[in-house]
Amino acid sequence: MAERVKPGKHPKRAEAIARTARSCLDAAMNAYLTLAIAILAEVIATSALKTADGFSRPLPSAIVVIGYGVAFYCLSLTLRTMSVGVAYAIWSAVGIVLVSAIGWILFGQTLDAAAMIGMALIVAGVLVLNLLSTSGVH
Repeated sequence: MAERVKPGKHPKRAEAIARTARSCLDAAMNAYLTLAIAILAEVIATSALKTADGFSRPLPSAIVVIGYGVAFYCLSLTLRTMSVGVAYAIWSAVGIVLVSAIGWILFGQTLDAAAMIGMALIVAGVLVLNLLSTSGVH
């Protein structure tokens, strides 16, 4: 059974616990930040892929290559402290929703009710995974 530390009784121990807690929080925030950058880069790259026209247009093609490079590099940084399953679930869900929204806004693609329900279920699954599971950042 863990010993409770009374305030003022073990100040160095309490400071060490506080430093450890701050370090864990910093790691979690950094993981989510690098994951957000990875997702944004992947969404930009995927959107540019549509306009690259089979890599026949140089500027969109360069955006695709650079975007995916940044995305996978940032994802690799995320995986230092976050489990691969959770990171990929977040990546997938947010990416699907954002790419679908960009397709709708920029490319005039339609989203029917089934597509919207499916995306809502994917997002709900990721929320359950993040809010109720202990598989997240370690």
